[in-house]
Amino acid sequence: MRMRMLIPAAALLAAPVLSPTAALACATCGCTLDTDDLSAGGGASQWRADLQYTYIDQSQLRSGGHAVSSGAVAAINDNGGSQEVEQDTRNTYLTLGLAYSPTPDWSIATQLPYVFRGHSTYGNASRDQLNADSLSSANFAQLGDVRVVGNYQGLLPTHALGLELGVKLPTGAYGGQDTRTGATVGHPVNFSSGPNAGSPMDTSLQPGTGSTDIILGASYAQAISQDFDAYINGRFQAALLQELNSANETYRPGNTTTISLGLRYEHSPLAVPQLQLNLTHRSADQGALADTTDTAGTVGYLSPGLTLRLGQGLHAYGFVQVPVFSHLDGYQLFPRWTASAGLSYAF
Repeated sequence: MRMRMLIPAAALLAAPVLSPTAALACATCGCTLDTDDLSAGGGASQWRADLQYTYIDQSQLRSGGHAVSSGAVAAINDNGGSQEVEQDTRNTYLTLGLAYSPTPDWSIATQLPYVFRGHSTYGNASRDQLNADSLSSANFAQLGDVRVVGNYQGLLPTHALGLELGVKLPTGAYGGQDTRTGATVGHPVNFSSGPNAGSPMDTSLQPGTGSTDIILGASYAQAISQDFDAYINGRFQAALLQELNSANETYRPGNTTTISLGLRYEHSPLAVPQLQLNLTHRSADQGALADTTDTAGTVGYLSPGLTLRLGQGLHAYGFVQVPVFSHLDGYQLFPRWTASAGLSYAF
C-alpha cells in the first residue's frame, strides 16, 4: 500500500545554518516550516545544539483541494478500480541537531531524526470491506535519514543573504516488495497486523528513502521597521543516487521545492512572535515501487510561532501549522494541523 500524503515539515533545526527541505524520511514530505534564526542572538557562538519534537497526524483523505470520505474512495474499487483506502498515519519526530560556525560567514550542521510512525490502511477495499478485518497496521521507531548542510553568509556585509548546499544520506531503513516476484528488497519495516502482516510497508512509509539527495537553498532577511523583520527562504531537494535501482525494485522520491515567507516582531529579546506562510510543491515519486499517481501536489500553511529566551544562549520555540491551501494529485492523507516545539543552545 502506497502512502498518500503531503505533510508540513516540522523536523527542522533552530540553528541559523540549517533549515532543510524534506527532513523527514517519508513520501511526498514537504518540509515547509522554517526555523532559521529562531534563537537569534548567539551570533558569536561557534556551536549550537538543538532538540526538536514534532507531531503530525495525517487523518484526513484529500483529493485536489477538498476532503473525501473513505467510502467515496472505496467506491472506486466497487466500480472495478484499484485504489488504496488509507485510514491514518501518525508521525512523531524527535530530531537532534549540531551546528558549527568556524567564522561568521561559514557554518555546517548535521541533523539526526528519529521517526515514530503508526500507519493503518484498508488496502484496495470496497465499501463493504471498510471494517476491522480488512485493516492492516504497523508501528515503528527508528532512525531516519541523516542530513548535513553547509551555509555561506559572506556575500553581503550584513550577512542578510545566505546560500545553502547539503546532502541527505540513506541512513534510515528502506525497501519494499519486488513488483514481479513479491520478494522483499532492501531492509524494510513490515506490517505487524491485519491481512498484510509480515509484508513490507510501502516504500514511501519506511524510515528512509534509500536515496542520496542534494539540497540547495537561499535566504534573505531585511528589517522593515524598528521592531519588524521580514525574510524569505527557498529550498530545493532532489535525489541523485538511489539504492533501489534494480529492475522491478526501483524507487526515486519526488523533488521538493519550498518557499517560506516570514515576519518577526522583535520589540523584546525575551519573546519573539512570528508568522510564516509556507508553500511546498512536490513532484511525483518514480519507479516500480512508487505510487506515481498519488504522491504529487502543492500545499500552503499558515504558521504562527513564538521564541522565548530562557537564558544565555538558551532558547525555546513552538509553532502550529494550519493548512490554508492544497492541490493534491490522486488521494492523499493530509494533516488538519501540526505542532512543533524545540530547544536550542548556543555555546
